[in-house]
Amino acid sequence: MPADYFVHPNGLCESTKVGAGTRVWAFAHVLPRAAIGRDCNICDHVFIENDVLVGDRVTIKSGVQLWDGLRIEDDVFIGPNTTFSNDKFPRSKRYPERFLETRIEKGASIGAGAVVLPGITIGRGSMVGAGAVVTRSVPANAIVVGNPATIVGYVEVLSAKPVEAKTVASKGEGVTPTAVRGVTLHHLRTVADMRGTLSVGEFEHEIPFRPLRYFFVYGVPTVETRGEHAHLKCHQFLTAVRGSCHVVADDGEKRYEVVLDRPSLGLYLPPMIWCVQYKYSADAILLVFASDHYDANDYVRDYDRFIELVRTRDQGRQR
Repeated sequence: MPADYFVHPNGLCESTKVGAGTRVWAFAHVLPRAAIGRDCNICDHVFIENDVLVGDRVTIKSGVQLWDGLRIEDDVFIGPNTTFSNDKFPRSKRYPERFLETRIEKGASIGAGAVVLPGITIGRGSMVGAGAVVTRSVPANAIVVGNPATIVGYVEVLSAKPVEAKTVASKGEGVTPTAVRGVTLHHLRTVADMRGTLSVGEFEHEIPFRPLRYFFVYGVPTVETRGEHAHLKCHQFLTAVRGSCHVVADDGEKRYEVVLDRPSLGLYLPPMIWCVQYKYSADAILLVFASDHYDANDYVRDYDRFIELVRTRDQGRQR
C-alpha cells in the first residue's frame, strides 16, 4: 500500500511514523524512530534524529537539524538555518544519560538563523526574531530578539499607545473599558498645588473591590518579566507609584497592553485574566492591591491550562 505522504526521490525518510499529507523534500534525512505529524513541510537539507516528535502542520525550512530531545507541537514554523542543541557541555564521543528536552509549543515561530539552547521552552504563539540567541524559556505570545534574546513585545496586542493624562473631578469618572473582557483602565483623582500632587482612589468606588492584601514589585531588571499567571477568584488593581512598566492583559481571546507610568493611572484585573508585566524602568515600583489573602491554589501558572479553563467556562455559559 503506497504511503499517504510524499518523499522526494533525493530525500531519505527511514521513519514510517509520518502523517498524511506531509512532504519530505530533496536531501532531507529522517531517522527511523522520529515521529512526524500530518501536513508538515520538511524542506531541503533538513536532518531529523530519532528521539524527535513533530506535530501537525509544522514547517521546517532548509538547513535545520532537529536533534534528540526536541518536541515540536502543532502549527510551528522553524526558519532556515535555525540551530538547536541538546547538550550544554558537549564532548566528542561522550554522551549524557539522556539529552535535554527542548519544547516548541503550538503556533510558535522561529526566525531564520536563530540559535536555541537546550532544555528550554518556546511558548505557545511566541515569535523568535531572526538571528536571536535564545538562552532561556520564552513566555507564551512573547516576541524576543537579540543576543541574548529579550522580550520586546507581545503578538496581536490591541493597544500599546501611551495613555494621556486626564483630570478626574469626581467619583466614577475616568474609567475606560478595554477590549479585554472585564479589564478597565482607571484615571484616579489628582489634586495639585504648589505643595505637590496628591492622587487618591477609594475602594469600592474608583477601585472596584475592597482589598485584603497589597504588595510592591520593585528592583526588577529591564530584561525580566513578572506575573505570567491568572487567578481563579482574586481581583487585582495595579498602579505604578514610581517609574513605569508595561502590562499585558489577556482573556484567552484578546490581548491589551498599557504602560503604567504614574500613580494616577491604574489597571483593574478581574479573575481569569492572564497578566504579564515587563519593560520595568530601573526605578519602577509597582503597587498591587488584591481582593484576597495569598492562596497558592488560586494561581493558574500554565498558559495552556488557562486557555482550557477559559474554553470550559465559556462552553458552560453557552449551554
